[in-house]
Amino acid sequence: MDAFTVHTGVVGAMDRANVDTDQIIPKQFLKRIERTGFGQFLFYDWRFHDDGSDNAEFELNQSEVQGASILLAKRNFGSGSSREHAVWALTDFGFRCVIAPSFADIFYNNSFKNGMLPIVLPEETVEQLFSRTQAGGRTELTIDLENQVIRGEEGLEIPFEVDSFRRHCLLNGLDDIALSLEHEDKITAFELARENA
Repeated sequence: MDAFTVHTGVVGAMDRANVDTDQIIPKQFLKRIERTGFGQFLFYDWRFHDDGSDNAEFELNQSEVQGASILLAKRNFGSGSSREHAVWALTDFGFRCVIAPSFADIFYNNSFKNGMLPIVLPEETVEQLFSRTQAGGRTELTIDLENQVIRGEEGLEIPFEVDSFRRHCLLNGLDDIALSLEHEDKITAFELARENA
């Protein structure tokens, strides 16, 4: 898993609440067994018309947010089913961070396990960020996980909090397997002791 320390990127603003995992990655695209290749199907029913052409009205199809790696959303992002594919689709598309007033619990946990940072901010702070994105042009933010602060133009600084263990894992690029391998010597000693018992 790639470490997340400081990330600067374009903000893609999705002015929708209760975005569920079936909208993030529709069920018909869950046939793959690897974690890659889902980005092309992200928000499929919103991004494309029935004939496969781009939906020019969809927020993330706007030219000023092309290449966005920070997603700004409304409350209860990632609700619905527990599919981890939703996070895989977002990261495969290029998102490293999602900022919202609240997240569904399973989506929130899956984000950390897959190297994506979900940031919870008060609703009024999220609204202020939406105002910045609606002012026109490209909006960039810098997410500094080490210092737990979001920075932007005109001296913008927004502190945020992340559980210390999850922060440690993201800063060091540690997923569940990498965490286990930190104890490889103890695991090996235990296995050898069992073999010789």
